[in-house]
Amino acid sequence: MVPIDKAGQSISDRSAPRDYIAVVDFGSQYTPLIARRIREAEVYSEIFSYLEPTSSIIQNDPRGIILSGSDASVYGDSPPHLPESLLELEIPILGICYGMQIITDALGGAVAPSKTREYGPATMEIADLSHPIFAGFPETTRVWMSHGDRVVLPPPGFEQLARTEGSEWAAVANENDIVLVQFHPEVKHTQLGHAMLRNFVLNMCDCKPSWTPTSFIEQTVREIDSIVGNGVAIAGISGGVDSTVASALVHRAIGNKLQGIFVDTGLLRANEVSNVEESLSKHLEVPLLVHDASDRFLNHLNGVTDPETKRKIVGEEFINVFVQEAAKIDRAEFFVQGTIYPDTIESGSAGLNSAKIKTHHNTHIPDTLNLQVVEPLRRLFKDEVRQVGLELGLPDELVWRQPFPGPGLAVRIIGQLSRDRIRSLQIADAIFDEEIRSEGLDRVINQYFVVLTNIKTVGVMGDARTYGEVAALRAVITEDFMTADWHRLPYEVLARTSSRIVNEVPQITRVVYDITPKPPGTIEWE
Repeated sequence: MVPIDKAGQSISDRSAPRDYIAVVDFGSQYTPLIARRIREAEVYSEIFSYLEPTSSIIQNDPRGIILSGSDASVYGDSPPHLPESLLELEIPILGICYGMQIITDALGGAVAPSKTREYGPATMEIADLSHPIFAGFPETTRVWMSHGDRVVLPPPGFEQLARTEGSEWAAVANENDIVLVQFHPEVKHTQLGHAMLRNFVLNMCDCKPSWTPTSFIEQTVREIDSIVGNGVAIAGISGGVDSTVASALVHRAIGNKLQGIFVDTGLLRANEVSNVEESLSKHLEVPLLVHDASDRFLNHLNGVTDPETKRKIVGEEFINVFVQEAAKIDRAEFFVQGTIYPDTIESGSAGLNSAKIKTHHNTHIPDTLNLQVVEPLRRLFKDEVRQVGLELGLPDELVWRQPFPGPGLAVRIIGQLSRDRIRSLQIADAIFDEEIRSEGLDRVINQYFVVLTNIKTVGVMGDARTYGEVAALRAVITEDFMTADWHRLPYEVLARTSSRIVNEVPQITRVVYDITPKPPGTIEWE
């Protein structure tokens, strides 16, 4: 948990669990997957940029370090560099792809461009099954390659562990517990990648599998109690799973010293306000103050079409409303927010080397907020948030609610906002949700919603010509929301959804289905 003081600076970066793995990011899209795979072994992991000093990376004494891949070349212009003295640490190190190549180059080996870029599956032959990284492995296994350079000569003291047809040195290691692999064990396409990472963490780093929802709740509740003490906290509740679980955690720690505030921005899903009020009063017992600020938000967004500007306006006004409402609550000192780990990664605030993709509402905290911020879920991925919610005893209807962006429908309506367009999208989205649930797919699909595209198209209804908007359906499956694939919805579901939307929403005359994975697209359109 990372509380923030009134000036926006960290009060106390609470220590990570005792057994944890540091992941050094060189800019790979797969880096968050490395952290997720480690956590699946019930060991905490945290991502650091290669630009951070080694002292920051090891400040909480990690049991091991993993270096990520990158699309850079060690021989390119200004390639990502190794943090100073990292290889002098006396802990196990695993270098993946670029991580392998940069260590090879640093220790006197040789890296060269491949004749052809090796991208896709490869059969790997393991030469040394006695090494703990390959404990329990068969002699051959399938791995996923994605590289332009490759190691042609390992550094002195490194022995071959495995080979593929395209990479003689697919895996090497030395006696100091440095293991280098050319393939990507973190992606699901590598057949035993999870087992290999688990072997590294448990066998080589001697970590104890203690990162569980129960241990997280116990530690976080203690931290919240020590921070808030006798103060009063305000929870920013949206009805989504993140803010709900964050509020439940804080409520367990401080009880009736928590006050919930729900801001109706006018950009919510159909019947959102009444659904949230009913659910929270029934299950959380958190007093809830509902403030209708829809006119205020829509006035500020009038004529705005740029998505980043929309996000900033909604974020700023959201905080402004909170400042206004907080002044009405006696002794309010803390602001509880449902920020999760992917929010900090995509907004560029997690210390990663990757560029900011978009401004996240949950990470936009201006100095004008005269409250200390408590973000109890800042370390967690979405699926971990759900696990914690279930462990807290929250009902399925709250824990499995569809993810919803902080700026709400402002970023699902391309172009200018209007009350008519908002209402049209609310109805269309509710129809899509009904059809998904009726087919029993609401637990299979990780996120689904409708977008108004701001594209006008001709239609025909009866004998009359119509001219309305194109609505796009989006449904994705994902393990961590950092990468995602489009769900192959049954044609019958698509047909029913399209027919209902066109017939029940007069402003929409055409429905399309988005089949773009992430990357290259994001899950949300804006």
